[in-house]
Amino acid sequence: MKSVSIKNFFSTIAADIYLPPDFDEAQTYPAIISAHPIGSCKEQTSGNVYGVGLALQGFVVVAFDASFQGESSGEPRHLENPSLRVEDFKAVVDYLITLPYVDNERIGALGICGGGGYAINATMTERRIKAVASITGVNIGRLMREAFSGNDPLPVLKEMSDQRTAEVLGAEPRIDVALPSSPEEAKRLGLTEIDVSEATEYYRTSRGQKPNGVNSWLFSYQAAAMGWDAYHLAEILLTQPLMVVVGNKVGAFGAYRDGYEIFGKAASKKKEIVEIAGWSHYDLYDKPEPTGLALEKVVPFFKANL
Repeated sequence: MKSVSIKNFFSTIAADIYLPPDFDEAQTYPAIISAHPIGSCKEQTSGNVYGVGLALQGFVVVAFDASFQGESSGEPRHLENPSLRVEDFKAVVDYLITLPYVDNERIGALGICGGGGYAINATMTERRIKAVASITGVNIGRLMREAFSGNDPLPVLKEMSDQRTAEVLGAEPRIDVALPSSPEEAKRLGLTEIDVSEATEYYRTSRGQKPNGVNSWLFSYQAAAMGWDAYHLAEILLTQPLMVVVGNKVGAFGAYRDGYEIFGKAASKKKEIVEIAGWSHYDLYDKPEPTGLALEKVVPFFKANL
């Protein structure tokens, strides 16, 4: 693994490149862009699990921090803007095609959670991406309008607008932390829903905790996500091979539902949905058995389509 900087037109993207065993720079390899979940970072599941797993199977893998997050540059910090997240993929493709050891006709994309929705959306308009896989992928726009706004988005949009006005006039930025500080705090608050409790257990303990996996959002700029749909025009534009992996232990963040929606909607002639029986959204982040089962499907998918 080596760390690199990738220039985007509004930031510098920090990325880790995972190389296959016995890597030979004189050869060419298929490459996969691996995108982290919402509020996560490249050192978590997109890099240390799926990046490593795919590299061991012969792929060059680029796991990157979203612009405005992690080790990537960009101001304001903690910005979660879907359109800019999609542009990150295109900048990474630009970088990959400059590498002599990457086969430009064999570039794929993979994303976990919100990164899965972004990967799918990016693939629709980035035709240099030849195949895409989503691991427990989530459509952040749908999530914002429903679970994250109590199914009542209009008052939340008004609050975001008011906060943005206040900040323009000198108020301190509002940074929302999406999760409790510990599993014990989640229990004290009565947050026992499976996705919330398991997210806390992953991000707030030694299991998955990393310095840049902060789950913090700039509230006043989240209106862009509220009005976005990761799957808009997929029935027209998403024609590349698609694999959707979901766990069938269903939680409130809606990855199972979103997975079946995009599988049904995509225009892709080659598409497959895989249910990992008995496992949940956050199990598919790092637990050896479910992530192994996911890789058993994703690896041959990419080998067949890249």
